Amino acid sequence: MNAFIEPLILYAVLFFRISVGAMLSGEAAANAVEFSAIAETVRIFFYNIPSLALVWYLLLKVKSLREWNVTLPGKKDFIPAVLTLPALILIGLTISIASRHFDEIPSGSRFLPPQDFFSWIILGISCFSTAYLEESFFRFYLLSKRKEMGLGPHRAILVSVLSFSLCHIYEGPWGFLNAALSGVVLAFIFLRFRSLHGIAFAHALYNVVVYALGAA
Repeated sequence: MNAFIEPLILYAVLFFRISVGAMLSGEAAANAVEFSAIAETVRIFFYNIPSLALVWYLLLKVKSLREWNVTLPGKKDFIPAVLTLPALILIGLTISIASRHFDEIPSGSRFLPPQDFFSWIILGISCFSTAYLEESFFRFYLLSKRKEMGLGPHRAILVSVLSFSLCHIYEGPWGFLNAALSGVVLAFIFLRFRSLHGIAFAHALYNVVVYALGAA
């Protein structure tokens, strides 16, 4: 049981609290959320980076980067990224098309794209820092510590997917489903290739594509 305390505290503080806050603020019910470069910059420096540092501080207390088999991005990350990105886009497009035929199921908030070049740069940094934070926790941290928590690969994937989906529940039922299906893909590819950079790059680029399609 002690092995679950640290992950639960991290999850509650870093992710679930933010999701609940978004729901209570009414963000989930909004028709459209305008992109704010200032707000996004604040989020990068006061949430994304400190949260990412905390996750890796706890990981590096146990093992070094070499022992975790984490290196700089390289050729080994190319295949996981190439496999992951189209899968995420396909899931997102399928859910987007399906949601149009079920008006009775509420949709979450729609995020409007940036309006200038500088804001797109901020968006890119935000997407990559968010992707690395989420992949570091939901895939690398949870799936790498599964044996310590007494979980087999399938149960560990279930824990990873459910926790990842719950922190996207403010996006509505369709956002929850998108996160669940995407979480399955990300978890399986991580376990198959052990590539943090590959899935993080794909995750980040997918988020950028979502905003770009919103601008089309």
